[in-house]
Amino acid sequence: MPWLAARGRHAPQEDNGSKMTAAEATPNLDFPEEATHNDRAFLGHPKGLGYLGLVEACERFSYYSMQTLLTLYMVKYLLVPGRQESVLGLEWLSTHVFPGLQGQPLASQIFGAYTALVYLTPILGGILADLVLGRRAALIAGGVIMSIGHFLMAFESAFLLALVSLVIGVGLFKGNIASQVGELYRPEDSRRAMAFQIFYIFINVSVIAAPLISGTLGEKVGWHWGFGSAGVVMVIGLVIYLYARPWLPAATRKTRSAEPRARFRKGDGPRLLAVLLLVPIMGVSLLTNQQIFNAYLIWADQQFQLSFMGTTLPTSWMITVDAALSFSMLVAVAAFWAFISRRTGRELDDLGKMVLGCAFIIAGGGCLYMAAATQGTGKIGLFWPVLFHLVNSIGFAHLLPVSLALFTRLAPGALNASIVGIYYLAFFGANLAVGKIGSLFETMAATQFWLLHMASATAALVGFGLFKLFFARRLMGTS
Repeated sequence: MPWLAARGRHAPQEDNGSKMTAAEATPNLDFPEEATHNDRAFLGHPKGLGYLGLVEACERFSYYSMQTLLTLYMVKYLLVPGRQESVLGLEWLSTHVFPGLQGQPLASQIFGAYTALVYLTPILGGILADLVLGRRAALIAGGVIMSIGHFLMAFESAFLLALVSLVIGVGLFKGNIASQVGELYRPEDSRRAMAFQIFYIFINVSVIAAPLISGTLGEKVGWHWGFGSAGVVMVIGLVIYLYARPWLPAATRKTRSAEPRARFRKGDGPRLLAVLLLVPIMGVSLLTNQQIFNAYLIWADQQFQLSFMGTTLPTSWMITVDAALSFSMLVAVAAFWAFISRRTGRELDDLGKMVLGCAFIIAGGGCLYMAAATQGTGKIGLFWPVLFHLVNSIGFAHLLPVSLALFTRLAPGALNASIVGIYYLAFFGANLAVGKIGSLFETMAATQFWLLHMASATAALVGFGLFKLFFARRLMGTS
């Protein structure tokens, strides 16, 4: 299931209920920051929130279009004899980086490397924006480079160059847009929390739509149509961002602060060690979910019964099923724990929810095991796969919303600004592992393949459980 950037988190104070006139909703270019903070032109929020939401939706549409189509495109079209020879750099890659791999195993490894780097480069993009380019210039450069990358996908020989462009573009873009949402509001503004929820709704809608539009175009019309549509949407997002400048926070570049930097204090060492211990456990817990875009799609394409009334549905629609259930389960799980809290006055702590989430992920992997074990000689019906997406989404809804909060609670004060980068190392490692494990798909029975993923979720459950047992009380005062 896509991370949805959301899997969300981010208590409001009371709003004063004031409204703006049409004149007040127009940005004051002499005092743009003041006008932005007071703006209520978009659903009671600054107009800039609507524009930033649209821009982020376009970027997420382009990213999830790419992620949905990439492995299918490589396995079914690009990495076949007579065509793969034209890809610049592929022979070197398959000789020196992934020696001896061809076809689906090579595609899986390329996918893993691409998606892993997408989680690593935003850290570097943020540093570059802070120290050299400034946030606005970095974001625009990222949008341009991403658009170029999508359009390069139309040229088979430029495939690897396109992936490099997309990785660089996401790195420059991704870390420099969400921060602007918070800057639309003063620290005491009660609308801030709701703003991020609205922002994430834009993201979730685009993640659901991407496989339906780009996936259908790619599989039914032509691969380059799917990638091209992602590029067109990215260009639209860039144009919206440029147009919206008067309603957005001023471009900033971090400078040397006059305030003293936070220093390590007594007890920070064990807290840092705890964070570093959680990174690999978190990475292992993500393997089943991240595999959905890789070997799972190949398995679905080959073995799922996707034909109805003489029409074969695009395999990429399974990602839309997953995204829709993911969003629904986020809402449902949040509502469930709010209900439990009201009724009992108690609620599971963060680590308890993460352990429970891993249990659901194990059960989700069990659904895929059952699908493979009961297949027989025909195609796999959609009962077990859809049940997998439902159960796995419940697990992920317990895991992701609290994990970043847990990391930030544990982080030493001197590392608060760096903790998100450390957190995303779990996704970096998980996607590298997904590529490696996915390369075993052709040589391993499907039942064994999904048992391996169940085992990884079990290892994560044990890891989180042991952390809760031996570290949580000492570091966070929880049992």
